[in-house]
Amino acid sequence: MYAVIRTGNKQYRVEEGIELLVERLHVEAGKSLELTDVLLYSDGKEVKVGQPQLPVSVHCLCVGEEKGEKLRTFKYRRRHNYYRRYGHRQTLTRLRVEKIERKG
Repeated sequence: MYAVIRTGNKQYRVEEGIELLVERLHVEAGKSLELTDVLLYSDGKEVKVGQPQLPVSVHCLCVGEEKGEKLRTFKYRRRHNYYRRYGHRQTLTRLRVEKIERKG
């Protein structure tokens, strides 16, 4: 059984028991969370595609927050002695999928 969810304007394929990193959700570590923006659901026999969503919810446990890898940005203009370097690390939330529940 798996589902495709949307969070942070990205789509993730989730199954029960896996952990995934999503963009920051402002949830404390140890709290549970219900994601209802489910785009696709499969129970092993049939696949249901939402138009745009399905009556399915994904229950997750927030494991904690962490930072992603460092991204470097470099601006440069030739012959003008101009360059700028920037660095950025995105804050991510680690979720553990506990169960996928179908409503109806």
